[in-house]
Amino acid sequence: MKNVGGNDQLVFDGNSFAVGEAGQCLSQLASFKSENALVEIRNPKPETQKPNFQCEEQELFDALVLGTRDYFSKCGFRSAVLGLSGGIDSAITAVVAAAALGPENVVGVTMPTRYSSEGSVGDSLRLATTLGIRCLTIPIEKSFAAFKEQMAPFFEGKPEDVTEENMQPRLRGMTLMALSNKFGHLLLTTGNKSELAVGYCTLYGDMCGGLAVISDVPKMMIYRLARWLNRDREIVPVATIEKPPSAELRPNQRDQDTLPPYEILDPILELLVEDHLSVKEIASRGFDEATVRWVVKRVAQNEYKRAQAVPGLKITSKAFGVGRKMPVAQRYEE
Repeated sequence: MKNVGGNDQLVFDGNSFAVGEAGQCLSQLASFKSENALVEIRNPKPETQKPNFQCEEQELFDALVLGTRDYFSKCGFRSAVLGLSGGIDSAITAVVAAAALGPENVVGVTMPTRYSSEGSVGDSLRLATTLGIRCLTIPIEKSFAAFKEQMAPFFEGKPEDVTEENMQPRLRGMTLMALSNKFGHLLLTTGNKSELAVGYCTLYGDMCGGLAVISDVPKMMIYRLARWLNRDREIVPVATIEKPPSAELRPNQRDQDTLPPYEILDPILELLVEDHLSVKEIASRGFDEATVRWVVKRVAQNEYKRAQAVPGLKITSKAFGVGRKMPVAQRYEE
């Protein structure tokens, strides 16, 4: 007999089964659902049951939904709020939240600035309509301009850089936390495992929240999950899946301006974080050694961000947080 349900980061899958003397499967219960069954062990029926295995995407989705639902119920929350950027990560988080809590209990918020593409708002509204969730549009352009003006005398002579970029997610975080405080919503963060690993996220900005739903889901798996969700009808807008990933914090920004392609980054991270391989061992699998060293360095240098991250649902063999504790002050050297 196996447990089923979410307890903080851990999600127990159920899948309890009974096996006869000859090793045959007599009965198997559902994945990620509470079920009971009476099984005759001594004189079982002659027919046996074939083990039931779901596809990986189905099991992942069910795990995220169950983990989210139980986290809310056990913590006393009934509704969620999250930022919708028009990107695939926030879209998947919204789909999970709607399935876990009911669409009437989910509020999405799109918060455009001068750097937001037309699709960032349009795709967010389309997703919200499909899911049946509320979507608020709260532009932060005036707040962004005012804050830049406030800091201008102190930044005089300094060119704009990541400082001004990070003002935007921090203003979004403050907006979302205001809605959380006022209406009692739990704020969901929308960052994935690939971003969290290399620190492609902003402290006190897009890392604000009470539960990180997809923080243990690598980026390429996010894409697989989106295509699986769309297997019968369009739930995640196709434009959201097909657009190049971007934080939209400066003109024409793309994730690959800063990061290796996710097709390369994700397998390197798996070998490093989950399999504990060294730089040389990872490079021997066919990866460019300079790229591997860059990834390893970024993972080590961004431990301080993960130390301040909110709890996330564990779905891989090694998740950040309780499953992988590393010192922040580790004095990383190659």
